[in-house]
Amino acid sequence: MPYVLGIDISTTSAKALVVDSSGKVVASHSTPQPISQPKPLWSEQNPSDWWAGVAESIRGALSQAGIGGSDITGIGLTGQMHGLVMLDTNGNVLRPSILWNDQRTQAQCDAMTAAVGEERLIRISGSRALTGFTAPKILWVRDHESDVYAQCAHILLPKDYIRYKLTGEYAMDMSDASGTSLLDVGARAWSSEILAALDIPSAWMPPVYEGTAVTGQVSASAAEQTGLGVGIPVVAGGGDQAAGAVGMGLASPGQVSVTVGTSGVVFAPLAAYAYEAHGRVHAFCHAVPGMWHWMGVMLSAAGALQWYRDTLAADIPFDVLVDEAAGAPAGSDGLYFLPYLSGERTPHPDPLARGAFIGLTVRHTRAHLTRAVLEGVAFGLNDGFTLMAEAGLPAPSQVRIAGGGAQSGLWRQIIADILNVPNVTVNTVEGGAFGAAILAMVGVGWYADVATACAATIQTGGAVTPSADVAHYAESYAVYRQLYPTLKDIFPKL
Repeated sequence: MPYVLGIDISTTSAKALVVDSSGKVVASHSTPQPISQPKPLWSEQNPSDWWAGVAESIRGALSQAGIGGSDITGIGLTGQMHGLVMLDTNGNVLRPSILWNDQRTQAQCDAMTAAVGEERLIRISGSRALTGFTAPKILWVRDHESDVYAQCAHILLPKDYIRYKLTGEYAMDMSDASGTSLLDVGARAWSSEILAALDIPSAWMPPVYEGTAVTGQVSASAAEQTGLGVGIPVVAGGGDQAAGAVGMGLASPGQVSVTVGTSGVVFAPLAAYAYEAHGRVHAFCHAVPGMWHWMGVMLSAAGALQWYRDTLAADIPFDVLVDEAAGAPAGSDGLYFLPYLSGERTPHPDPLARGAFIGLTVRHTRAHLTRAVLEGVAFGLNDGFTLMAEAGLPAPSQVRIAGGGAQSGLWRQIIADILNVPNVTVNTVEGGAFGAAILAMVGVGWYADVATACAATIQTGGAVTPSADVAHYAESYAVYRQLYPTLKDIFPKL
């Protein structure tokens, strides 16, 4: 039986997934990845660690599956978005990669906005200039490490460095390229206007491809290090959110997903390019050829519950906390939680936004506090959902839900009530790595297109429908939306 390989280089691990033609996951192996925070607001990783982790995971997955490297028909790639990898003319890494969660570049974001113009930048790139994106990182290196900048010849993203190590080719897919702030997202090509305004050489940017396009073949050197066969085609793949959406079956307009992971994401495929006028929702190319998507990102979702439990109830299992929360009423008796523990992106692009419990009284118990966290995250997801609706997205009949938070029946019910839309789960739990495998299936010709591949390999189930609490939550959400505007001038003083 033929197999494909899905590779995911995330912030925390390097994963290799072996999948057969029916969509069955045959083997999965992950290798933890170290991370460095050498200064406040900084977050970096060494690309050499990524490659070592990927090679180890590929060998582990092949061994677990009991197959040889030559049994792999194709390879798809995904990974953390926005991370800056700078290479010299010989392909050598010039400095550690500056990651998506690095916050050092606000001054460069301001300079970008001034150079291009805010409205023009949003229109072309689909988003505002944000500290997590790639372009301001390039400008930061120019401003602070001129010797490194002078040696640069190639710009890549994390998964594309893995592609380079596998194939020797410089390439990038369009969904990941969208997160650089340097792509003309509507035209699906690098923006000569933005590159010129920022004085970034266009020669540094690699060719961009649709997610299913073959971008190279496994080299003899890579085969020796990974155990793969020489010549296996490697497709373009997608950034982690776009590939994760493919892994949930989002390959057609009208579909919407909600991911309740460490961060929270609302994702909606689009048939044509459209952008939210104020850039509060990202408008990117999809990993599905010829499609785009809107994406709302909140930085603390299930991560907020993790923080709450670790900080205030470390000895209490999550399921016990959530069971207690089920005993508190919808709306938590007037208690609200702002989930801005790491700043925020959607709908408030504000790195200085802060978390808060608001409305505490002596009658509130731990059950109320826990439920308020669940509700605050759901309200934050609804911000992205509401912005998309206001920008013209038709109301979906259901949303597909994934991530660690989707394992909680109470949290799923709260999300269904606050969004006022049923949610369903999918039969796949491997996220972006599975989506990368699907893109490889199409790239090597197993399926005619991504939608057909998704229909053949992904099923939905476990619907949760809105309850009688919808009306109460609509009133609570109206109050929630007033909290950030009321507090935003206080946050910088903290």
